[in-house]
Amino acid sequence: MMSSEKNHGPAGGVGVNRNYPAKPADVYLFATCLLDMFDPDAGMASIEVLEAEGLRVHVPEDQTCCGQPAYTSGFPDEARDVARQQIRLFPRSWPVIVPSGSCAGMMRHHYPALFEGYPEHTAAVELAGRIFEFTEFLVHVCGHSAQAAENPDNQPRNTPRTKVVLHTSCAARREMGVHLTSRTLLKSLGDVDIVEQVRESECCGFGGTFSVRHPEISAAIAGEKVDSLLDTKADTLLSADCGCLMNINGTLEKRGESLRGRHIATFLRDRSKGGAA
Repeated sequence: MMSSEKNHGPAGGVGVNRNYPAKPADVYLFATCLLDMFDPDAGMASIEVLEAEGLRVHVPEDQTCCGQPAYTSGFPDEARDVARQQIRLFPRSWPVIVPSGSCAGMMRHHYPALFEGYPEHTAAVELAGRIFEFTEFLVHVCGHSAQAAENPDNQPRNTPRTKVVLHTSCAARREMGVHLTSRTLLKSLGDVDIVEQVRESECCGFGGTFSVRHPEISAAIAGEKVDSLLDTKADTLLSADCGCLMNINGTLEKRGESLRGRHIATFLRDRSKGGAA
């Protein structure tokens, strides 16, 4: 049985309806190179949250980068070389869950165009149809109730009330159209208050290689984002994109602020275990 949800296309407008599959028994996880290198606990948390849904999670060991840095820097041949290695790692028809809106956007929306006219085009199109951002999959395919996961047997949990603020990446918002799914998950949690920042829809300044090629501009954008986050007086910053978290957390650390960002997967995992998260 398939359900249909309105999604957003690469240009940010409302795109065609996406058909969401019934909840499967098996899924792949594309862990992303940033999580693998800089926040492996978020990768493990993603697996644990999916396993708590009763899913068997398969993580191909040879996965590396989705190819986005080369692609957005104007090197399509190099991007194809990297992407080609990823395509072959997911041969079964299982959904591929990606804990990053930007990597999910690359694989879902740009792989088909990247391989147009190449032998891998059919495989790239087929894989693109199985790409799901982490929070999108939990909400639209699993029907995930974070509150039920947090307290599956209705017993008291040591989860003190906390105030969180969300940062949604540009790719999650404008490319994947999944900027509301993190909020949906958090709203179902007990003792979690969501506060809004005035610059939630704005970029954090990371932009992959943009932050390397234009460090001054990136730092200025990140500074304005951090001002907005601190104004909320939130206890915790959450995002579903590690790249954004790296840029924001780096700015917070340089300023000597105590606020730190966490991947939403770790927050969901830790709340389900009864921790303060």
